[in-house]
Amino acid sequence: MKQILQDMAKGGSAIVDAPAPQATKNHVLINTTTTLISAGTERMLVDFGKANLLDKARSQPDKVKMVLEKVQTDGLMTTVDAVKSKLAQPLPLGYCNVGVVESVGKGAESFKQGDRVVSNGPHADVVRVSKNLVAKIPENVSDEEASFTVVASIGLQGIRLANPTMGECFAVTGVGLIGLLTVQMLRAQGCRVLAIDFDQAKLDLAKQFGAETCNPGKGEDPVAAGMAFSRGVGVDGVIITASSKSNAPVTQAARMSRKRGRIILVGVTGLELSRADFYEKELTFQVSCSYGPGRYDPSYEEQGNDYPLAFVRWTEQRNFEAILDMMAGGQLNVKPLITHRFKFENASDAYELLTTDKSALGILLQFESEPNSRHEKTVKLNAITNYKPNEPVVGFVGAGNYASRMLIPAFKEAGAQFHSIATSGGINGVIHGEKVGFSEATTDTQAMIDNPNINTVAIVTRHNSHAYFVQEALKAGKNVFVEKPLAITHEELADVKAAYDDAIKTDKAPKLMVGFNRRFSPQVQKMKQLLEPIKEPKSFIMTMNAGSIPADHWTQDINVGGGRIIGEACHFIDLMRYLAGCEIVSVQARRMGDTDTVDVTEDKAAIILGFADGSFGTIHYLANGAASFPKERVEVFVEGKVLQLDNFVKLKAFGWKGFKKLNLWKQDKGQKNCCKLFLDSIKNGTVAPIDANEIFEIASISIDIAEQLRKQ
Repeated sequence: MKQILQDMAKGGSAIVDAPAPQATKNHVLINTTTTLISAGTERMLVDFGKANLLDKARSQPDKVKMVLEKVQTDGLMTTVDAVKSKLAQPLPLGYCNVGVVESVGKGAESFKQGDRVVSNGPHADVVRVSKNLVAKIPENVSDEEASFTVVASIGLQGIRLANPTMGECFAVTGVGLIGLLTVQMLRAQGCRVLAIDFDQAKLDLAKQFGAETCNPGKGEDPVAAGMAFSRGVGVDGVIITASSKSNAPVTQAARMSRKRGRIILVGVTGLELSRADFYEKELTFQVSCSYGPGRYDPSYEEQGNDYPLAFVRWTEQRNFEAILDMMAGGQLNVKPLITHRFKFENASDAYELLTTDKSALGILLQFESEPNSRHEKTVKLNAITNYKPNEPVVGFVGAGNYASRMLIPAFKEAGAQFHSIATSGGINGVIHGEKVGFSEATTDTQAMIDNPNINTVAIVTRHNSHAYFVQEALKAGKNVFVEKPLAITHEELADVKAAYDDAIKTDKAPKLMVGFNRRFSPQVQKMKQLLEPIKEPKSFIMTMNAGSIPADHWTQDINVGGGRIIGEACHFIDLMRYLAGCEIVSVQARRMGDTDTVDVTEDKAAIILGFADGSFGTIHYLANGAASFPKERVEVFVEGKVLQLDNFVKLKAFGWKGFKKLNLWKQDKGQKNCCKLFLDSIKNGTVAPIDANEIFEIASISIDIAEQLRKQ
């Protein structure tokens, strides 16, 4: 497939070849015929990409604050690397897609192959979209007309929040694409409409759709116009669809509104409000969220769970359907809004026009390639090299943030020979695979695992898939590196253990490694060296200021992420086990009590581990601390001495003869050393960096702790 990506670091957009995604549960696979460039949103993204670093920072002050907090806790160089990595990730453009259904995943059978549909898919010739973000197109609505459905739904959601009634008068501030569609929909509701904009050509279109107009660029006063338009009583409502840093649109809206009028912000404006303007009239002000109820709800958008119609009449999908019905019935006319058409292959010309011609409205991209040619599962990225079969030849499963920022660079620095990178959607594999020298990107993960040229598989996917992929790789005789956790249930863990036991009986006897990197950090290695000769039991205190993650995030879902104890606290269980140097013999855990004020309590817990030599330790895993406080602290008390490690940057020693501190310029949590030791063990035929029995012990203890907490 081919898709448009925007370079957020240097600017510029490009069409990228990628493996076609596969239809997955609750999703629909679509061959695109037409897409609409959203002039306002996409112009903003293109301009942001072209801006220098200082201007980028000025446009996102909230992000600057987060960066400064990270500098305080993680250090300057670590933060710089993180920012560069974030900007280096290209962004898919577009969200107004029309096409024909190619196939459907389980649970999406309400659609069938050949259906003509709209979706919020990006500018790509093949898109995979959740079933709740797809709607069938009526026969008398063309593909070009249907491509306006999603942007029109943004305006429709603003109208629904304003709740207009027949005969009311409304002002629409900013009549770009969404504004002009909003004008028409308000007119269809039986409302009188005043359109306000600085662009006379757009106002002329609004006039064609039945609106009266006001052009502040010609010296016309919007407030006076609104009062005159409302016959002196003030407009019933204002829908702001403009994009501006100025506070003027909101201020003017308040001053032209009647008492108890409604103001809905659909666009982006300054929000320094005057209390007097709102207080005296008891005005209602509300910000509209995109296409409607369901937006940004993972349960609705990703898992395909619809809201009951009787209780949530208008969802994103039902708003799409309402727009299409209006087009079919003739109440919404988008043909005058089409200003330009480009073949998809000439998209660069379309984006050049977008940034140079502010009058451009409906810019359409037309996809004319043969649909069958779009569905290759594997694409070549770099020339195939002559691999050394006795050294690690690596295939990666997953190319998310952690894989691309940490693990893939660490594997590369350790000398891995990259072969294939497999992802579900295809595009991430290309972005990150091409950069570091993978030979190919694929969406056929099983074929990659079975490839005889690959002897090592790295698994960096969502947690609920780890156990399955580990088993498949072990059955194929591959060495396996899996990012924690190894499994999220005891049943999964037993299956992995059985697969491992079978695999090591074969001639290949593959190695199994979990990415418990912290034990390999230089400062922990120093701590281990100091503790090794000591026979007296040790006392540990480990504090993880984990930070809050929303309750609906996948890591909090015990069926997907396993929860944060299994998914993240396992790092510290492993670290304590490593420093103690002997088996865990007892486990106690206590979480925060149930309360109406906190959605998730499992990630606010204390864990006490006892060891075979008498050592013990407490892990404080807390998600309710301040972001400015150091994220991780490790303390060891033994023989009248103390070691204190702060955030893998500063190590202090108290009472240790000949050693006082080991501080780093840059945070090092051991990722590079972890990957290097694993690959070296394959290359040199030595034992794996972590004994397999220890790996299974940590996995089992982590699951035990999570289950113990859930019973409280």
